[in-house]
Amino acid sequence: MPLNSSSILIRHLGLVPFEPTYKAMQQFTNSRKPDTPDELWLLQHPPVYTLGQAGKPEHLLNTGDIPIYFIDRGGQVTYHGPGQLIVYVLINIKRRNWGVKKLVQALEQAVIDFLASQQILANRRETAPGVYVQERKIASLGLRIRRGCSYHGLSFNIDMDLTPFQGINTCGYKNLEVTQLRDLGIRKNFADITKQFLSYLLDALDFKFTNASTV
Repeated sequence: MPLNSSSILIRHLGLVPFEPTYKAMQQFTNSRKPDTPDELWLLQHPPVYTLGQAGKPEHLLNTGDIPIYFIDRGGQVTYHGPGQLIVYVLINIKRRNWGVKKLVQALEQAVIDFLASQQILANRRETAPGVYVQERKIASLGLRIRRGCSYHGLSFNIDMDLTPFQGINTCGYKNLEVTQLRDLGIRKNFADITKQFLSYLLDALDFKFTNASTV
């Protein structure tokens, strides 16, 4: 495989504000060299709504005091808040000869496989990226590809206040309900869930724990 295409750096950032993290992703991607190792950033954000490039303001219904950011990922509007695992996927897909569709399917598959390990049946929708359990969305995807490299990524509802989702048409769909692991009977520690999910994510992205460094 090409240089560093099988190695990845994993950063556990904790609860971090959205805007500086967003700018850091852009800066990292803009400054990448052909041999820059890929990275995964695992984190949570304080309450925030984000709209992708195609985001329509009419999908903002009752957002209250929660900040709203118009950003450069794909997709419509979503909500981030504490108790939701966010994985920013900073991968050179050109180097590994992956297309966007393959990356999206890999991210979805990681969630589907993890949920299967918890005896939860989940599925994807061809026309609406993400992962669903009983027609309720549990994980959302939004990516941007620049110079063959991805950023933004995946949000996975673990144990959070879902109320702010009622203030938007989630992902641009009216009456789309959301769910989370806690409401599906999985009440494990957030850090433990993150660690377990990471193994499925690395596998789906074709990385190995032996080639993953954590900071």
